[in-house]
Amino acid sequence: MSDMNETEPRTETATFAAGCFWGVEELFRKTDGVISTMVGYTGGQTENPTYESVCSDRTGHAEAVQVTYDPSKISYEKLLDFFWGNHNPTTPNRQGPDVGSQYRSAIFYHTPEQERLALASKDALEASGKYHSRIVTEIVPAGTFYPAEDYHQQYLAKRGLGTCHV
Repeated sequence: MSDMNETEPRTETATFAAGCFWGVEELFRKTDGVISTMVGYTGGQTENPTYESVCSDRTGHAEAVQVTYDPSKISYEKLLDFFWGNHNPTTPNRQGPDVGSQYRSAIFYHTPEQERLALASKDALEASGKYHSRIVTEIVPAGTFYPAEDYHQQYLAKRGLGTCHV
């Protein structure tokens, strides 16, 4: 009798916040090696937050995307590259027209290796001189991730859109 787990890919989890979670999810959802994505709320103190409570900017939570990926097909470093390359990590509590702590830039690491890689990538980006302002991205341990309401999951894909910004 064969073990069914032999055919299932080994997966890991990564969690990123980079502004409105709709666009961030769509970026990662379309990435080879990503198995699934889920938008939600993390990094705050309120249990079981709702979209409305997070938008009040009083829960401490960020809109975030939890990414389940196959590390044999895509590395955590490559996910970090996508994260850094697709938002402005120098604007505190803001991405484009979206303002509030729920739109902050953050990496929520799940392992010491993810922490090490995230810090190294941030340091390298700082040293590159790409930005004239300091990178404000938080790199903090992953805590409880609260999935967002169903209507937020794959929001852009459900509407045939690839991005939320004009």
